[in-house]
Amino acid sequence: MELNRRDFLKVSSAAGGTALAGLAGLGASLAPTLARAQELRIKDAKVTPSICPYCSVGCATLVHTVDGRIVNIEGDARSPFNEGTLCPKGAAIYQLHVNPNRPQKVLHRAPGATEWEEWDLGRAMDRVAELVRTTRDETFIEKLDDGRLVNSTTAIFSLGGATLDNEWNHIQQKLLRGLGIVPIENQARI
Repeated sequence: MELNRRDFLKVSSAAGGTALAGLAGLGASLAPTLARAQELRIKDAKVTPSICPYCSVGCATLVHTVDGRIVNIEGDARSPFNEGTLCPKGAAIYQLHVNPNRPQKVLHRAPGATEWEEWDLGRAMDRVAELVRTTRDETFIEKLDDGRLVNSTTAIFSLGGATLDNEWNHIQQKLLRGLGIVPIENQARI
């Protein structure tokens, strides 16, 4: 009998599923095995208490590191806020830190260009500051026609993201309000 790869996978997954179902049917629990596997993963890890960086709830987390490298992040059961649970964003904290697809460089595509160009961070920040300053200066309104002081610009809009932490949101509010920007919104609320 000739068995191709696809047929082999079908047969082996069915057999494995049947074996697991048989164990569960006999009352065997896989919980100790799963707990042991998790224990081995973080056995020699240093545990550092932390806080989820996303919303303002302040869910407590435990960050496990081995040789300075994050190996696991989970909810802290001692916390009265989250009691060890994390929402989907909080559960993805590990992926925020350890993700091979995370952009590591600033990419810029000039107007009309078809290709991205790598910029160093200083150049990119200078360009953003220049554009914000130019737009603000060109559109700043100090007083309304009736003489009321408003000190604002409505030409710049800020849309924050749900993955921004509390500290960033605080600094962003201070900066944008100081520039006179009125429309400030957050994607998490929309």
